Amino acid sequence: MRRILVLAHTGRTDALQAALDTCLSLRASGLIPVMRRLELQNLRNTIDGETLEVEILGEDAELDQIDLGMVLGGDGTVLRAAELVRNSAVPLLGVNLGHVGFLAESERADLEQTVEWVVNREYTVEERMAIDVQVWLGNRRTAHTWALNEAAVEKANRERMIEVVMEVDGRPISTFGCDGMVMATPTGSTAYAFSAGGPVVWPEVEALVMVPISAHALFAKPLVVAPTSTMALEILTRTDAQAVLWCDGRRTVDLPPGSRVEVTRSKKPVRLARVNRTPFSERLVRKFELPTRGWRGPVPTQDRETATSAIPLVTPAMQVVEPRHYEPRAETEHRP
Repeated sequence: MRRILVLAHTGRTDALQAALDTCLSLRASGLIPVMRRLELQNLRNTIDGETLEVEILGEDAELDQIDLGMVLGGDGTVLRAAELVRNSAVPLLGVNLGHVGFLAESERADLEQTVEWVVNREYTVEERMAIDVQVWLGNRRTAHTWALNEAAVEKANRERMIEVVMEVDGRPISTFGCDGMVMATPTGSTAYAFSAGGPVVWPEVEALVMVPISAHALFAKPLVVAPTSTMALEILTRTDAQAVLWCDGRRTVDLPPGSRVEVTRSKKPVRLARVNRTPFSERLVRKFELPTRGWRGPVPTQDRETATSAIPLVTPAMQVVEPRHYEPRAETEHRP
């Protein structure tokens, strides 16, 4: 029988009920729900969850026996789930119980339909780029981790900014004082990097993004670099200001002056399950509630052909406008 891992923030009432409904629906459809012991204990404390038949991850079932992971919560819950299944091939399907929920595939109101899609295997799996993050101090590597959204370097003290130099592919770009730097994937471009003023990058685009946070510099623009590039940030020693590295808001490392953070594309992507083919542009508009009134859309293909007529259709000719300094100068008389 197929096993479905159910992951939820069961400390919240809505997530607890959603987990209960999901497990009951999976069991009724002939699938085996699997949960972590702590989350299952919270479920057992409810009246309907006392006799629920659920296997425990790590005791009754292992990750290599899991067919799919259903994540009930916001983007933070999906990031925690991605950390849990990092060393496996389990794809994750998110059901949004939070606010924006860019990583989720469906909403709470569609939970019953989502379970049906899972039961009937009506989903596809796409791979999202992750990043590999290394921290160096001198010639010693002090930390090695990963992230799905971003690696964010932030000042440790609210009253003191940090002095940094940003680097791409072994070449320095600029040095300045700032509150920090976000180095993100396309998936993370709508998260912290977006809040810091970075560009929105479509998930299909293979690229990496660097976004300074509140930089005191004339040139402190977001950079979009190749997926094969190495992004780096060094904490300069001209002050004793401390910094801290956050990866997906979960894993943290202290960065004393002289630290160097290197970010590259990870060889291992994160697998996300998709149950619909909604274009990213439509998801962007819906999640951020962007105004689109007045949009007319492209001209239909059948209407693009010029109608035939006995009277020739006269259209304005294309004009080429040259810069003024290219215009011929008026002739002037040369005086002896």
